Amino acid sequence: MRESVQAVQAEVMMSFLVSEELSFRIPVELQYEAADPYAVRLTFHLPGDAPVTWAFGRELLVDGVNGATGDGDVRILPVENAGGGTDELPVEVHIRLQVGGDHALFRAGVAPLIAFLDRTDKLVPLGQEQALGDYEAELDEALDRILAEEQNAG
Repeated sequence: MRESVQAVQAEVMMSFLVSEELSFRIPVELQYEAADPYAVRLTFHLPGDAPVTWAFGRELLVDGVNGATGDGDVRILPVENAGGGTDELPVEVHIRLQVGGDHALFRAGVAPLIAFLDRTDKLVPLGQEQALGDYEAELDEALDRILAEEQNAG
């Protein structure tokens, strides 16, 4: 696990579930930056392919450790514990990523995710993201610049 003053990074192994009979373990890089305090990035290193990065809300990952969450392209579902106890955290979660009709399913251990999320919380406490700056204004300014460039080019 690497950390800087402005970022947290970790590598975890996840299982890529190709089918019920076939899965293989792949390294996944977890990234969080104070400059983008609402998002986490997961970079999947699939054999023979270029790395693929997904960005989604940090809060979605936090919520997914505790229960099923997500209703769009990213869904996180805890895997039921062998003991069936509901009072304890799950040992693993499924992370389902979808683009159109295509999807990929990954199984990840909860412990490394919690360790990573704990470090992100130390960098930027959950719920304190807005205190870092006015991101809406910065986004509006960036979009205005892009639109102005496109109008000037066209």
